[in-house]
Amino acid sequence: MGRQRPGTPTLEEVAARAGVGRGTVSRVINNAAGVRDSTRRAVQRAIAELGYVPNLAARSLAGHRADAVALVMTEPDWRLFGEPFFTEIVHAVGDALTDTPVQLLLTLVLTDTERQRFVEYARGGRVDGVLLMSVHAEDPLPDMLAKAGLPTVMLGRRSGEESVTYVDADNAGGARGAVTYLLEAGRSTIGAISGPLDMYVAQCRLRGYHDALESAGVAARSSLVVEGTDFTEESGHRAMTELLDRHPDLDAVFAASDTMAAGALHALRAAGRRVPQDVAVIGFDDFHPARRTDPPLTTVRQPLEEIGRTMVRLLQEEMEDTPVAWRQVILRTELVIRDSA
Repeated sequence: MGRQRPGTPTLEEVAARAGVGRGTVSRVINNAAGVRDSTRRAVQRAIAELGYVPNLAARSLAGHRADAVALVMTEPDWRLFGEPFFTEIVHAVGDALTDTPVQLLLTLVLTDTERQRFVEYARGGRVDGVLLMSVHAEDPLPDMLAKAGLPTVMLGRRSGEESVTYVDADNAGGARGAVTYLLEAGRSTIGAISGPLDMYVAQCRLRGYHDALESAGVAARSSLVVEGTDFTEESGHRAMTELLDRHPDLDAVFAASDTMAAGALHALRAAGRRVPQDVAVIGFDDFHPARRTDPPLTTVRQPLEEIGRTMVRLLQEEMEDTPVAWRQVILRTELVIRDSA
């Protein structure tokens, strides 16, 4: 167990350099208790000087940590990985792990075969835990990971009830606040561009739209809602064009993401509609590009950095302890007013 490649430093060489026994080096590597600070520093100095890399396969067999977590994306359309949501979440999770020894592995799992392969890979001790994002309603991967006993934290939810720990934003509340703002500003014919409704996040944001109308005593009309095929700019452009065809008198629109809202702005400009004079537009997310649209986008800010930090914290806790319950964290959103509404 633990053969080294020719020319690489060995555990014994580290021990000799530090003037300690092999067992002491192992305890330092595994961050075990019972090692004096001066000895620990001597071993760490020897490791750095020799460039020693612990044999992680051997550590795994011995029941130690792999010092790696997998961030798993399950979105079937590869184009979506260029969207701001994915890049900002990856950045937030990476930042949360910066001061830890944990390596972040980015993994795409798109088919049943890939799901099974990933579960087997994770069960083999190659990762200590799993972060899941962009999970659709019928995706079995969270249940497969739970059955395998793998610490898992999901971004968002598949439904209202989950047997897995998750972190989410208050999607319904954020959407409700945005549409209420439009109503209070005197807008009367408010359209909605939803995300794909096989995702719970899209269902929640659409529910917030309907809740705001109901609270204001405004009758909901199905013709004022267009479901986007995804959360992209192209999807928002198509949906906005369809809404204008159905309701030329439209004076506001709530889009379920900033990228969809950006597509809606392009469609409105192409149709000769002024924003916000003719049609007010609100998005959701508050990505950096929202500040650079023309006009700058009013949007619902979800705290992506805090979401990333919370996901990492909960996963670390699940890796350290055996939790007695699933933890479900909902973070607040904030309406950010800019020129589009």
